[in-house]
Amino acid sequence: MEPTSSPNEYGFGQPLNPEHPVSECAPALIELFQRQGLTAAGLAGHLGPAATNALYRGVPAAVRHALGTADIDVLIRAFLLHDAVPRSCFERTVGTSLTQVLIDARVATTTDTGAVRVVIDIRPHTIDGRYRWVFSDVDASLVDHVPGRDHVLGVGAASLSLLRSTPTTPVESLLDLGTGSGVQLLGQLGSAASVTGTDIHPRALDFARATVAGATVAGATVAGATTADGATDDTPGPQVELLTGPWFEPVSGRTFDRVTANPPFVVGPPEVDHIYRDSGLALDGATQKVASEVVDYLAPHGTAHLLGAWVHTAEGGSWRQRVASWLPSTGVTAWVMQRDVADPAHYVATWLEDESLDPRSAAGQERTARWLQYFADNDVTGIGFGFIAIQRIGDDEPSDILAEEMEQPFHGSLGPEVEEYFARAEWLRGKDRNDLSDCQFLVRPSAALEQVSLPDAESRQGFAPAVWRLTRTDGPRWSHDIDKHLASLLAGLNPQGLGLGETAELYAFAQGLDAEELVDSAVSAAVDLIRHGFLIPTDLL
Repeated sequence: MEPTSSPNEYGFGQPLNPEHPVSECAPALIELFQRQGLTAAGLAGHLGPAATNALYRGVPAAVRHALGTADIDVLIRAFLLHDAVPRSCFERTVGTSLTQVLIDARVATTTDTGAVRVVIDIRPHTIDGRYRWVFSDVDASLVDHVPGRDHVLGVGAASLSLLRSTPTTPVESLLDLGTGSGVQLLGQLGSAASVTGTDIHPRALDFARATVAGATVAGATVAGATTADGATDDTPGPQVELLTGPWFEPVSGRTFDRVTANPPFVVGPPEVDHIYRDSGLALDGATQKVASEVVDYLAPHGTAHLLGAWVHTAEGGSWRQRVASWLPSTGVTAWVMQRDVADPAHYVATWLEDESLDPRSAAGQERTARWLQYFADNDVTGIGFGFIAIQRIGDDEPSDILAEEMEQPFHGSLGPEVEEYFARAEWLRGKDRNDLSDCQFLVRPSAALEQVSLPDAESRQGFAPAVWRLTRTDGPRWSHDIDKHLASLLAGLNPQGLGLGETAELYAFAQGLDAEELVDSAVSAAVDLIRHGFLIPTDLL
């Protein structure tokens, strides 16, 4: 069952059959995958560490070398490696009826020799702790081909980042702007009573419908879902609608409790080479558009969770000022987290690689030169990437916008931290020095105090304390350098004890320090520690 066609004969990206939507065969396929163990965990257990690593590193020959003739091996060859599989073998594993359904839907094609080749991607993932499958176009990770302009992306690093940074607490309504293949929808099906996905690309919505339909077989509940045998499932679940149109146009006049968006944020000339990543807007116009308009589609206290990119320029203010200027001056709390910055040359090379264009080729060199010149003409020195979280507050309230770098590595979900940040920001709103001085606090149990000592320059012998560092061992792993006085003050705080000001005054008296000056310093430091979750007000416990 080795590949029998050259890459140019694969037929990837061919039009889907509107008379036989992919979503109609999705439930039966996912039921088959579950039965045969083609899940994220099942793959790892069946292939073993080496072949699993090869699968995710894009080394298909190493994966193929590890396969046998069991049903799951046939499924891996057909659906993950996209090998042409003899029809008799394919039908024996998939079933004769389902094989024909896949061919009718143009999920699969037949070669000149009668073999069956699957020409879309259906990959298993673990999303929000559940087994899920995402329907999309075939990328270039395991097959030597160049995705076209209409390519629909599956699960990439960016979409996984947004999944991990979006809360999953219950809400009434959710909008996924630019849903693509429906990745973000999978993370929210168990959270919202009604789910809306929009996209300008009809092909993407065809795949999103299939992704949602497959999730219903894998345990998700969706109102009116179709089961694997073609019946209608009457189990209560979220209403899911998928709408075609650009940006916010399909939901004009509506508001939502939660909005997610992984827009086509690639920074570059106002062109569209690939629909999934290029907006046609100049530079960082896509991120600006979504960030500046999304608040109009948020219900009171609703939140938006966006991926975005922004330019750094040699002149014209900092990136923080640039992003903050996109947000309204009243009515929002916003937390902007820059995760990375790329220089223009590295940025262009990364995205050329994304489209499988060799930078050494004539076309690659021409694109590189033109793109870099565009950056130079617009004074771009770097491109930042990260998250933008926005909460709608009272329309007349001044906006509270924090833009900061989050370069430290961390594991796990950022969604709970985002919700906690909004709660902390709301608590801080309107509080002055006296209010904070009177409050009681708990030092976060996961905070660790580290003391760094350096050689004692005065005695030239031994070590002397130089830095006290407070670090969170959970969430985003924030770290703050503090002094010994603040370290002692924090040690004296108790959620049922004295307030911050009284604790500082007692410490100042014991150390012979100016009490008012110490209280001012403690209150100022407390604001940053509260925002980053080191200090938890008793009111929020």
